[in-house]
Amino acid sequence: MEMDLQLAEEKGTILGRDFLTWLWFKSEQQGGIFKTKSGEDFALYLEQKVVVEGGEGESLEKAVCTGIMSELREAKLGLRTGKKVVKAKIKLEQDANDWIMELDASNFTFSGLKTPKVDTKVEEGDDPDSIFLEKIFLVEKAAGFIDDVFSHFVERRFSIHWQGEVEAFKKWLYEEGD
Repeated sequence: MEMDLQLAEEKGTILGRDFLTWLWFKSEQQGGIFKTKSGEDFALYLEQKVVVEGGEGESLEKAVCTGIMSELREAKLGLRTGKKVVKAKIKLEQDANDWIMELDASNFTFSGLKTPKVDTKVEEGDDPDSIFLEKIFLVEKAAGFIDDVFSHFVERRFSIHWQGEVEAFKKWLYEEGD
């Protein structure tokens, strides 16, 4: 049983790294525009921080790159040498709302979620729980965006179209000017 859990953890980590690496590529390729399963548009960008890692044991190498995305050349160079994205700061946008979070590939978690600002003024007659409920709605909205993108990734990853995606990724990775 312990061996099964270890194998599942390793496979999950690999899938998580592939997801974050694909997410960076897809975000740039599509100009950040994604769709929910219900057809809503939203934007998703990797922003300001990307951690890439490759190798294992004593040959494990990690690079933490921060800055404006267009200047994260070191992280992209890391991808060219076989590293994969293990953590990334993500910005989500829909209408006038922005969410920021950090995604971790090793355990499929997000942390440091900043939701759009919630108006904390309570008028007479307002439901006193409305502020809390709005905040929960915004957290669920962000989680839903990530779920939809991950679902799209998994469908693509295990389809006959994956090889075409890999070829497009390689083209993006070795584009001129990077």
